[in-house]
Amino acid sequence: MRILAAMSGGVDSAVAAARAVEAGHEVVGVHLALSRAGGTLRTGSRGCCTIEDAMDARRVADKLGIPFYVWDFSERFHERVVDDFISEYKAGRTPNPCMRCNQYIKFAALLERGIELGYDAVCTGHYAKLVDGPQGRELHRASDAAKDQSYVLGVLTAEQLAHTYFPLGDTPSKDIVRAEAERRGFSVARKPDSYDICFIPDGDTRGWLADKLGAADGDVVDRSGAVVGTHKGAHAYTVGQRRGLQLGVPAADGKPRFVLEVKPVSNTVVVGPKEALATAEIVGERLSWAGRPQAEGTFDCEVQIRAHADPVAAVAVYAEGTMTVRPRHPFDGVATGQTAVLYEGTRVIGQFTIDRTVSAVPVEA
Repeated sequence: MRILAAMSGGVDSAVAAARAVEAGHEVVGVHLALSRAGGTLRTGSRGCCTIEDAMDARRVADKLGIPFYVWDFSERFHERVVDDFISEYKAGRTPNPCMRCNQYIKFAALLERGIELGYDAVCTGHYAKLVDGPQGRELHRASDAAKDQSYVLGVLTAEQLAHTYFPLGDTPSKDIVRAEAERRGFSVARKPDSYDICFIPDGDTRGWLADKLGAADGDVVDRSGAVVGTHKGAHAYTVGQRRGLQLGVPAADGKPRFVLEVKPVSNTVVVGPKEALATAEIVGERLSWAGRPQAEGTFDCEVQIRAHADPVAAVAVYAEGTMTVRPRHPFDGVATGQTAVLYEGTRVIGQFTIDRTVSAVPVEA
């Protein structure tokens, strides 16, 4: 196959590209320039897709003897990922920018251009498995549960899965990948994994959002609506948060309180006891299927609401474009804007953005 290897400059994508070459494919390496700040450099394990990363990727490509290009997707990345992130927080939701990047950049824009240029597939260093099933290609969890990235790939469609290649899916551990990189002489063998939000490399999400959205003081209220404190910008808070609350009125039972809801229109933050974070139902309309579309009706599944959360057994109801999921045991601290990925065993069925939640604890409790 003719393969376009997305090379981030990290060890995973380097080894994935090497395995694609070793398998006999015709491979071309591509680094995606996603930042408009051309001089941006990585700080330790913070940030990605920087000049430093591009140079690391080029050195790997040179060692493999494959062509290498840098493609500028910064405008599309800003529009589809950064602007979406800002608008979601402005609306009081908690988005996952990695999902949007996979959905609109790495497996849409890149794949679209690759197919136009005659390539058969895009290769990445994600930890996930592809299985050819009776009704087409299926996306499954990786062999290494600790590194499994099927959750952030849940946005991929059947068409995208048909043109995707994950050489690391069967690798038992990240240590094996690093050891292989060492044997191949890759300078990135011990490079730290990137974390946090790539376009906020200093990790100060609150400060970054305040700069983009402004910071207006507002009230912190309890579930009854009584004012119990103040805040300096509702966008700085997310459901389940405990630290950073400025509460002037202690809870009657003396227990700590957590963020239960963010209301951007009234600029208020609602807090309450930990048990009120229990969520009995999640609902969303922005959904996609990772393979065959699910017929309308009720079906059993497992649901994962964060990249590293444990899956929860649930009953899902799909009707008229809306997905409603009721877990067998309540979720803990779900925020609107999060992505719920549905599984059938190890297989990803699809995903949806959570638009509405229903607490398992009545307000009167």
